[in-house]
Amino acid sequence: MATNEVYQYSLISALMDGVASNGIPISQILSHGDHGLGTFQNMVGEMIILDGEVYQMKADGSVVHIDPEETITPFATVTKFQPTTTVKSTLRDGKKDLQSLLDELHPEARNHFLAIRLDGAFRKIEFRTAGGQCRPREGMVDVCSRQTTHTFVGKRGTVVGFRCPGYVMGINVAGDHLHFISEDRQRGGHILGFETEGEVRVGVAVLSRLNLELPKGDGEFDGARLAKDEEGIKAVEG
Repeated sequence: MATNEVYQYSLISALMDGVASNGIPISQILSHGDHGLGTFQNMVGEMIILDGEVYQMKADGSVVHIDPEETITPFATVTKFQPTTTVKSTLRDGKKDLQSLLDELHPEARNHFLAIRLDGAFRKIEFRTAGGQCRPREGMVDVCSRQTTHTFVGKRGTVVGFRCPGYVMGINVAGDHLHFISEDRQRGGHILGFETEGEVRVGVAVLSRLNLELPKGDGEFDGARLAKDEEGIKAVEG
């Protein structure tokens, strides 16, 4: 796959329907990209792919490095990231300021995907992690009802994420979807809010090609309703 194209395996609506028992090896995901987000079998923890390395962010906020040959994923989104715009910016109001910055940098990309990376010091990071399904086909709303939230103060690290256009809601998560991992690769999770400590480096790429792969031979996926639950997705993705 070329740089700055989106590859996605499965649908966010499938996770909403609890389709998470099966998947494909993460090594296959890495053949399509080195920068991404996702989850793991049975929705146990959050995934971040940074510089081609895969990390699992657990419910207690800890992070483990993952062997991509031995681990499968039911859902992931990746790209071969090559920033087309790089700036330094202070994001005091976190997600709101980032949204404004992205709008300013790429007003032409309202209906395109963006890949996002932030590197630097963060005054405050609020994030959550999900512990996984308690039973087969348990949907993401119920899984995330048991999620744990954490707050870090004074951490250096990296934010990896995507902005997806509104028309893909249900296929992916419309809007800005961001995960954080600390510089020492020991802590991280799905971002609810953040504030930078001065300027951070912001890298952005506009993505205009989406490669979508659906599960094959997966009875859970074949039997899922896959109805778009916009309110449910907004609730669990923050």
